[in-house]
Amino acid sequence: MESFVGVKCYGVYAELKKCRDYGFKDQICRASVSIPSNIAEGMERDSKKETIHFLHIAKGSCAEVRTQLHIASKIGYIEKQVVDELLNVAESISRMLHGLIKSLGGRS
Repeated sequence: MESFVGVKCYGVYAELKKCRDYGFKDQICRASVSIPSNIAEGMERDSKKETIHFLHIAKGSCAEVRTQLHIASKIGYIEKQVVDELLNVAESISRMLHGLIKSLGGRS
């Protein structure tokens, strides 16, 4: 799962490669990289509780990316059609994380 998520998160980087608002670009890129990073870290943990904790962090980062994508669309940094595609990916990832957390016995 983390490799799928990692590949999909690079879309944010690609869309903002020419963005000169470095604060915004840094924030959304950090959040998008946080998703697969926390999935990977959680899967390496020794306890189910810790794994679930890191999956929740990844899910939170996913929500942050979705919020920032809406902002990027409103201020014209990314075209609405591209934002819609990236939002679909982010929502899909969030649903997968929800299912994984639930399957591990966590609450989401």
